[in-house]
Amino acid sequence: MPEEEGNTGRPNLSRRRRANSPAGSKKRRDVWVTAEEEAALVARAEREKVTVPNLLVSTALAEGTDSPTERRAIGAELMQLHNLLARSSNNINQLARQANATGSSPLRPVKR
Repeated sequence: MPEEEGNTGRPNLSRRRRANSPAGSKKRRDVWVTAEEEAALVARAEREKVTVPNLLVSTALAEGTDSPTERRAIGAELMQLHNLLARSSNNINQLARQANATGSSPLRPVKR
C-alpha cells in the first residue's frame, strides 16, 4: 500500500480529532458533568490542543498514569509520612527544650 503524500509515519500533531477507526465507532458513552467540571475539561483540552472526547478517552486509556485507587493509596501513604515527620519534629523540639533549660542532653549519659 503506497504511503499518502506528506505522510511520514508520524502522528499529525495539529490534528484535534482522533483518526477514524476502520470499523467505525460502535459504542457511545454519555458523561454528565457539572459546569465547573465542564469548564476544567474544556480548558485542559484547549491546553493540550485536543477535543474533550479525545482528552477523556486518551486519559482514561493511558497506561502510564495512576488509577484513582492508586492515587488514594499514595495520598494515604503521604499523610502517614507527614504524621511521622510531625511526631519526630515534636520529639526533637522537646529534647532541644529540655537541653536548653537544664544545660544537659537527655541523650548523653551524665559524667560523674
